[in-house]
Amino acid sequence: MRKDGAPPTAAVNPVAKIFLCFETKSFLVTLLALTLVTLVWNLQPYYQTILSTTSRCSAVESLPIKSASSIVGAGGVAPLTEKKLVSSPPADPNKRIFQSFGSAAALFVQMGAYRGGPTTFAVVGLASKPLHVFGRPWYKCEWIPNNGNSSIRSKAYKILPDWGYGRVYTVVVVNCTFTENPNADNSGGKLMVYAYYGESPRKYEKFTALEEAAGSYDESKYAPPYKYEYLYCGSSLYGNLSAARMREWVAYHAWFFGASSHFVFHDAGGVSAEVKAVLEPWIRAGRVTLQDIRAQAEFDGYYYNQFLVVNDCLHRHRHSANWTFYFDVDEYIYIPDGDSLESVLHDFSNNTQFTIEQNAISSVLCLNDSTQDYSRQWGFEKMVFRDSRTKIRRDRKYAIQARNAYATGVHMSENVVGGTLHDTESRIRYYHYHSTITVHEELCRNMLPMSAKKATTYLDKIPYVYDDNMKKLAPTVKKFERDTIGVGSQRRLLLLHS
Repeated sequence: MRKDGAPPTAAVNPVAKIFLCFETKSFLVTLLALTLVTLVWNLQPYYQTILSTTSRCSAVESLPIKSASSIVGAGGVAPLTEKKLVSSPPADPNKRIFQSFGSAAALFVQMGAYRGGPTTFAVVGLASKPLHVFGRPWYKCEWIPNNGNSSIRSKAYKILPDWGYGRVYTVVVVNCTFTENPNADNSGGKLMVYAYYGESPRKYEKFTALEEAAGSYDESKYAPPYKYEYLYCGSSLYGNLSAARMREWVAYHAWFFGASSHFVFHDAGGVSAEVKAVLEPWIRAGRVTLQDIRAQAEFDGYYYNQFLVVNDCLHRHRHSANWTFYFDVDEYIYIPDGDSLESVLHDFSNNTQFTIEQNAISSVLCLNDSTQDYSRQWGFEKMVFRDSRTKIRRDRKYAIQARNAYATGVHMSENVVGGTLHDTESRIRYYHYHSTITVHEELCRNMLPMSAKKATTYLDKIPYVYDDNMKKLAPTVKKFERDTIGVGSQRRLLLLHS
C-alpha cells in the first residue's frame, strides 16, 4: 500500500541540490553574464588593435586628449592637447610613424615660490635642460584674487642661473612682476603659473605656485630693518661628513657673525645622526635651520642640485638679512687683526655683492710640537700651513644683498642690480681646509719640525708657510661655544674627538 512521504533513499546528486535551490533559468543567465565579463576583461589589451582594424580605410589622424600629467609641486593641471598616433598602416608604405612612450624629464619641478616685494614673485625649480637648450619654453603668471575681482596676468621673465652646468635638469627661476600689488586689499589669492612647452601658446601646463591667505600680506617684511644682520645660505650637504668638523665650523661662525645671524643648512644625505646631534643645540638656540632636501636626488642636476638650493635659499630669505653669505662647510671667513666685520661691510655697502678670495690650507701638514696634544685640538687649530703661491687664480666665494638679486650662483651672482666688488683681499678672506670635512681620523699625517715655522715647506711642488691666524682664535671660539650652548652640550660634543 502506497503512502505519501519521503521518497525511497538514494544517492544524493550535488548538482541536483543546486537546482533545488535555484531555478534553472536564473542559473543559466548568471553563468552567461559571468562568461561575458570574463571575455571582455581578457580582451582589454587588444582593444586598441580591434579599434584600429575597424578604420583601415580612414586616414591616420591625431586624436585630441586631455593631459593626465601634473607638475611636481603643482596644485592643478591645465588642459593639454597631445597627439596620439593610431597604429593603422599608412597608405604610403614609406611613410614612417613615430610613437612615444613616457617622458624623460618634467616640464617644471617646483622647489619653492616666494613673494619678493609688493609686486614681484619668484618661482624656483628645475626643468628639462634639453628643452631649454634647444627649445623655447616660456612662462606666464596670473594672480587670481579671493575677492571675486578679475584676475591679473603678466608675462614672466625666466633666468637660468646654473652657468650651463645642469645635467638632465637645469635650474629655472621664474620671475613674475605685476604692474601693481595683486593683493593690495589683503583679501588673499593665488599665483598661477603657465609653463609652455615651446613657442606655441596652445600646449602648456598650469599650476598653483603660491597662495596667500586673507590678511597675511605684510608690506613691512620687504623693507628694513630685517630680522638678521647676516644670513648663511649653505649648499647641499652630502657624503660622509665629519661631525667633529661640523661642530667646529658652526661654533666658529656663530661666534664670527654674532648674535644677529642665522644659518640655513640643506641636508642632501650628508647629515648623519652624529652631525644632527652637533646641530641640535644650535637649532634649539634658534641659530640654525636644517632643511631636508634628500628628495632632490630624484632629479639629476649639477652636484646634488647646488644651484637650485642656493637660489631657493636666496628667495626664501631675500628679506631676512642685510647680507647673505655663500661658502662651504670646509671654509672659514676671516677678518685681519684690527678690523671688524661691521666696518668691512659698511665700506662695501655701496655694492650689491663682493667676492672673497681663498687662503688654501694643507689638509695633511702639522707642526711636530711635543707640547701639543693634537688629538684634542680642533681642525683649524692644528692645520697651520698655508699655500703661499702668488699670481695664480684662486677660488672665490661671496656675500650679497639678497634684496637686489634676481638669481644667484655658487661663486657669485650674475643677476643683480648694483655693483660687484672683487678687490677685497686686504679686508676679508676665507681659509679653505679642503678635503678635511669627510676625514674622521686624525688630520695630522705629515709632521714638520719646529723649524718649519720660519721656513717654506714644499709638498707636491706647492710651497707652504706657517700661518697661525686661525689657531689663535680657537680658545675664544671654544669659550663662546661653552657659554652659548652650555657646558653639558660641550661635554657631549667632546666625545666626538675621543
